[in-house]
Amino acid sequence: MNENFDAAADAALFARLRSVWEERDPVPADLIDRMVAAVAVADLSREYALLTLVETADLAAVRGEHDTLTLQFSDGKTSVLLHVSETEAGARRIDGWVDGEALAVRLVQGEREWSADAGETGRFAFDSVPAGLSRLRLAVREDDGLREFETTQFEV
Repeated sequence: MNENFDAAADAALFARLRSVWEERDPVPADLIDRMVAAVAVADLSREYALLTLVETADLAAVRGEHDTLTLQFSDGKTSVLLHVSETEAGARRIDGWVDGEALAVRLVQGEREWSADAGETGRFAFDSVPAGLSRLRLAVREDDGLREFETTQFEV
């Protein structure tokens, strides 16, 4: 290490270099806004899937004694619609529809997992699911291969 280190001279040199670069190649005015937006949407399909409540339990009385819930998830490429209803035994039935070609559909609750086939129309169902926090995972075929679509957690 150089013992003749002059912090003030180095600081002055760096300040001069900074002013040259600011004059010759200034930072774009919208760079900070663009970077914040880029970070906000990074990995959107996995962590920030859009959850829209379409129907509430207030409408369930029209259909019967048991609560029903309709949820919609989308990441801009794939959309999933879920209809959750309570069975006579107190378990849940989940009927779902996906708009893409889903090769595998899994419902996950903690360590438990159920599988279903989406069929040609994108319809799938899970019977006798206990109440609890759940997450849906799909393997979706796209032009450039496969990708995983995962919903945020939701209560059934």
